[in-house]
Amino acid sequence: MGRGYIVEDVVEKYLSNLSVPGASCVTGLLIGQSSSQRDFVVLAVRTPQKDTEGQGSPSVSRGAGNSLERLDVEWVTEHARQVSRMLPGGMSVIGVFLVTPPELSKEAQNTLRRLIFAVDKHISKGRLWSLTEEDVTEKVTLHICSKTRKVVCRTYDVRDPKSSAKPADWKYQSGVCTSWPLLTCSVGLNLVFPVLEMHVLPQDMEKCMKEGLQTWAKQIEDGLCLINGDAMPGEVELLGGQVKRSKFQSRSIHFYVVYITSGHLSPQAEPQSERRLTASVKVCSGSLTLKGMVQCRAYLHSNKPRAKHATEVIKRDVINTVSSRVEMFLEDLLMEGEDKGTVFVLYFSLGVR
Repeated sequence: MGRGYIVEDVVEKYLSNLSVPGASCVTGLLIGQSSSQRDFVVLAVRTPQKDTEGQGSPSVSRGAGNSLERLDVEWVTEHARQVSRMLPGGMSVIGVFLVTPPELSKEAQNTLRRLIFAVDKHISKGRLWSLTEEDVTEKVTLHICSKTRKVVCRTYDVRDPKSSAKPADWKYQSGVCTSWPLLTCSVGLNLVFPVLEMHVLPQDMEKCMKEGLQTWAKQIEDGLCLINGDAMPGEVELLGGQVKRSKFQSRSIHFYVVYITSGHLSPQAEPQSERRLTASVKVCSGSLTLKGMVQCRAYLHSNKPRAKHATEVIKRDVINTVSSRVEMFLEDLLMEGEDKGTVFVLYFSLGVR
């Protein structure tokens, strides 16, 4: 028996209303949240048209000899990266869909396999947090025939390059995410990254920032997380003892996150992982400073969320949010530098909201 997918009914309406004229094909992303037992799909997003010299061209050319070989995989994966940057914590791109005419149905499965592996690789390339044994690595592909509207749902383990397709159950349901608990937190940033050279190009700046953020992200992962001001054991149910609410009434859990560099102070750390912290001295010509306040929010699919799951999802959102903002900032600098041949000064302040 394959994985089960509980899908918001608005996704069904969205997919049904997609316009697929003639022999055109449509690609898109499936947004939701995974769990050990089942996955939840709450949104579908069509791949937008790619502007080429002022003219829009679809991600799959029309006709093309009745073949999917000309599908623009690079554009689909870039769209997935941009969408993943905008998602709140707990939400991610968990799959892709493809709408084709009947004559391309057989070819569609190979195309979907290629797409899902490419999308996952592109999104995870800059990820700063580590996967755990509980993380689900199966991603879903959905093929829809534009004429018959027949749906074929399959999954692939994206951590296994030789993974073969597995059948999956695709079931629509209303109000899938209306009662999901909401987690919120704010984190102040004042990070300083050393620079070895007096003048730094955008590429050098990117390297310095990413190396510094990797260290900071590890501190966030190992840090102490206070839930409503309290340190809670991982197995504690956050909503235990609360009055049961209507399934259409949202619930909010507020977080205060503190990260601590000393590993032995972290509740996640085991005694054998204790280590002495040593300082290293480097001769630097300057520094890069990252300042600001980041506001984060995340959702949990469970009606009985445990502290360890809440801690994990909010920490990952903090890391993803800061990492994405820095990436966008550096991309702008790189583009500006290429256009103007600019050499950037060492100190800058980045506000994160």
